[in-house]
Amino acid sequence: MTDRAFAFRVTHRDGLARRGELSTAHGSVQTPAFMPVGTRGAVKAITQRDLLDLGAEIILGNTYHLYLRPGDGLIARAGGLHRFIGWDRPILTDSGGYQIFSLAAMRHIRDEGAEFRSHLDGSLHLLTPERASDIQTQLGSDIAMVLDHCLASASDEAASRDAMERSAAWAARARARFLDPGRSPGAGLDVIVSNPGQAQFGIVQGGVHPALRTESVERTVAIGFDGYAIGGLSVGEPVEVMYEVIGHTAPLLPEDCPRYLMGTGMPDDLIESVARGVDLFDCVLPTRNARNGQLLTSRGPLAIKNARYAEDLSPPDPDCGCYTCRHFSRAYLRHLYLSGEMTAATLNTLHNLYFYLDTMRRIREAIVFGSFERLRQEFRQTFSRRPQH
Repeated sequence: MTDRAFAFRVTHRDGLARRGELSTAHGSVQTPAFMPVGTRGAVKAITQRDLLDLGAEIILGNTYHLYLRPGDGLIARAGGLHRFIGWDRPILTDSGGYQIFSLAAMRHIRDEGAEFRSHLDGSLHLLTPERASDIQTQLGSDIAMVLDHCLASASDEAASRDAMERSAAWAARARARFLDPGRSPGAGLDVIVSNPGQAQFGIVQGGVHPALRTESVERTVAIGFDGYAIGGLSVGEPVEVMYEVIGHTAPLLPEDCPRYLMGTGMPDDLIESVARGVDLFDCVLPTRNARNGQLLTSRGPLAIKNARYAEDLSPPDPDCGCYTCRHFSRAYLRHLYLSGEMTAATLNTLHNLYFYLDTMRRIREAIVFGSFERLRQEFRQTFSRRPQH
C-alpha cells in the first residue's frame, strides 16, 4: 500500500468473507461493495441524485468510452471526472481492456499495446499500458485499473498463458508510469494530474487454468499495487467454473489489500464471491436488464412485459423497500415498458440498483454479526435464476 489518501482495512471476518472500509480522496466505501456502472459518466436512466438516495458510495467509469468522447483532456481541463459529472464520492475507472476485447474484428493486440478502431468514427488508436494510465490520471478517478489482455473463456491454455504473460508485462509498465515522479503536479508535462490521491489496481488473468492464475497472482503482487482485481471471468464460462477460479485465486491475494471481481454478475454471484473473499464488484447487468424490462427481485428475475402482469396490482417485490416497489404496481410498470416510456427504464433501474445495494448492505451486516453463512443459505433457498412464472 502507498502513503496517499488511499487505504484499506478489514474490520470483521466470517469465514473467508470480509467486512472492511476503503478510504479514498473522495470519501470512504464500506465493503463488500457493488459499484453501479456509469459507462460514459452517467449511470443510464438515473441521475447522480438518485444514486445518492440509493446509498451508492462508489461508481465505475469507462476509460475507453470517456477517452473517445468527450476526451480525457477535456475532462482534465474541466477539473477531473468528479467535477465534470457532478459526483463527489469515489470513482473507479477501468482501463478499456474489456471493451477492446469486445471489439473483436476491430482490434489487434501486440506487445506494445492494443490497436483498435473507434466504434464511433472508425479512427485508429493505440492504447498502451502507459497511455491507459495517463488517461486515467487525467480523468482523476480514485482507483485506476491497469491495461490487461482479456480472452474468451473457451481459450486454450497456450492462449491463456500468452495473455497472462502480456498482462503481467503491461502491469509492470503501467505501474512504472503511474509512479513516475515526473508526472507530479507542476511537472510541465502534457498529462494533468486531476487527483493526486489516485490509487492503482493490478489485474490477475489466466483464464480458467489454476496454475496460470497462481502465476499471475505471484507476478502481479510482486509489482506491488494498492489493490488487486480478478479479471477475465464472466466471459462465457459456466458459473461453477467461475466460482472455482474465484475460490482458487482470491485467497492468494494479499490480506491487507482490497480484492475486486470485475464484471460480475447476478445477485447470487455477489454472495458466493463474498464467501470466497471478494470485496468489490461491478456489473452492467442490473441497469441493462432494467432497461430491457427485467426486474431482479428477492425471488429471482421478473420479466415485466409478460401478459400475466397486465392487471397485477402488487409491487414488483413485496419484500423490497425501494421507491419503485413502494409506489408502483407490476401492471403500471408493464404499461410503461410496453408504451416505450422513458420512465420505465428509470423505475426499473431504481429497483434493480436498490436490490443490489441492499443485498450488499445485508451481506456487510451479516459478516459483522457472524451470520453470513445463514444469509447465504437463505438466499440460495429464495433466489432463483429462472424467471418467475
